[in-house]
Amino acid sequence: MSRAAERLRLLINHLDRPSSNIAAAPTSARTSTSTSTHPHRLRYTFDNGLLTPEQRFFYEENGFILIKNLVSEEDIDKFRNEFERVCRQEVKVPGMVVMRDLAIVKSEFVLDQKAVSKLQDFQEDPELFRYCALPQILNYVECFTGPNIMAMHTMLINKPPDAGKKTSRHPMHQDLHYFPFRPADKIVCAWTAMEKVNRQNGCLVVLPGTHTGTLQEHDYPEWEGGVNKMYHGVRDYDPQHPRVHLEMEKGDTVFFHPLLIHGSGMNRTQGFRKAISCHYAGADCYYIDVKGTTQENIEKEVQEIVTRKFVLDNEITFKDTWAFRGRLVQGERISL
Repeated sequence: MSRAAERLRLLINHLDRPSSNIAAAPTSARTSTSTSTHPHRLRYTFDNGLLTPEQRFFYEENGFILIKNLVSEEDIDKFRNEFERVCRQEVKVPGMVVMRDLAIVKSEFVLDQKAVSKLQDFQEDPELFRYCALPQILNYVECFTGPNIMAMHTMLINKPPDAGKKTSRHPMHQDLHYFPFRPADKIVCAWTAMEKVNRQNGCLVVLPGTHTGTLQEHDYPEWEGGVNKMYHGVRDYDPQHPRVHLEMEKGDTVFFHPLLIHGSGMNRTQGFRKAISCHYAGADCYYIDVKGTTQENIEKEVQEIVTRKFVLDNEITFKDTWAFRGRLVQGERISL
């Protein structure tokens, strides 16, 4: 970790520290499957004995895999309780970003979970971060990253009922747009449903096979009603591309590639839709300079937010903002 990143980490702690099996729901598309088995030819997974050849081929061709009932109801209820404590401001977590839906920000909501649409960067919350180190999660993560694993980005999403502005949508995007580290094939997201997730409350929507492409240009979509901060979307993608709506039960977990184009629809119900997730990377991944690339806009936005929030100069780099929050969860920390 660079001196600048270490300084950012110490500053955040100082400022924020308080005193005291496969299943998917294809709705408008079919996913690809293969009956041939040549594991040694597979690019996106490691053969560590956990995934079957059929599962590895499914991920190879589609860029995601859904594992049923992976996280226990007991654990999910504990994560939900901790989320509610954060919303009630009973706990203050260093470095964590508490986000509110654009439409909700303009409303007169009290400080409770109804006002919060997302927690981001909860690596300093022991209870929530426990999700990232669950053995059953890491067993699958290792299939994509290898044995040395870094938890790089954490989120708990509390998708609110749409307030009529369609701001509960998340534009179609590729997660790699936000990450200044590579290679992409050794990065994976684990996304766990904290309750039943379906098309009515805004389940994930994926475009199978798009992980085999390249990183596309992203920016804010021009949506009537506005779009939430940092919700960039792919500028150009084929709207006719077959898509899959991932309907999930509580505890189901989907693992997906950072180049997979995905998003989520509006929450048309009266309840909130909760999910918890972590992006992992192989500890031997490396940082890149994104200047002159399609990621330059997100680099600028992140640096402006960090500089404004913590009253810093331009010494903090995009890389530094990631280095201070990455946590080793298995094996040895190598280059990240």
